[in-house]
Amino acid sequence: MKLGAIFLPNRRIDAITAAGLVGFWAGLALLAWILSPFETLPGPGEVLAALGTLWWEQGLGPELFTTLTLIAESLLITTILSLGLSYLSVIPFFRPLIGAVSKLRFLGLTGLVVPFTLLAGGGHTLKVVLLTFGMTTFFVTAMSQVVLDLPRENFDHLRVLGASDARIVWEVVIRGTLDKALDVLRQNLAIGWAMITMAEGISRAEGGLGAMILNQNKHFHLAEVYAILLLILAVGLVLDYLAGLLSRLLCPWAELERVRR
Repeated sequence: MKLGAIFLPNRRIDAITAAGLVGFWAGLALLAWILSPFETLPGPGEVLAALGTLWWEQGLGPELFTTLTLIAESLLITTILSLGLSYLSVIPFFRPLIGAVSKLRFLGLTGLVVPFTLLAGGGHTLKVVLLTFGMTTFFVTAMSQVVLDLPRENFDHLRVLGASDARIVWEVVIRGTLDKALDVLRQNLAIGWAMITMAEGISRAEGGLGAMILNQNKHFHLAEVYAILLLILAVGLVLDYLAGLLSRLLCPWAELERVRR
């Protein structure tokens, strides 16, 4: 394709050009980091050296595994709970409850530590409850709107064919929104991953990346702090890619629709 197309609005670009643009902006960001005038901030070499030290000498690998285990457990509970609530939005009786859960997304987790500690008892369970609460409010907000926005003719079509209410819910609400549910799950995985260091900082009993980064920050080890942040970013990108891959494997038709657009 012509190079000038990348500067024009509403133009499609091929995969090679897209990769080149990603490389360009990534290189520009790296150059800005290297040439940063702030001498207090560690450079790329210092951060990479600190990453190696943390991994081989200070147990960064096991801490990463602890964090990944926490996000997996919290995401599983969040998905089951949120999808159940979202699908119930087809029943008017439950809509006020679902709306209330959605509005709770404006609450911060810090102020809820005491009631959740009384409920969960602290430790691992507290972190799971905090993350599940944070992700569920956003998951329900997005997914319940997907269900409410379903065209009425989808329901009427199956009703004319003689399908029961349960069959209509299964075909239209559950199966019919699977691709959207996976997209919402992907978004909330990113939300949970962004919140996980805060949850692990609130309860440091089992360690994890959150507890580790706070310990390094306490001693003003900035190279180590940014090394952990770099790892968090890299793992987050991998998790996002895997979530997108799962969506494409389970719902290939959704990818075809995006390509047609």
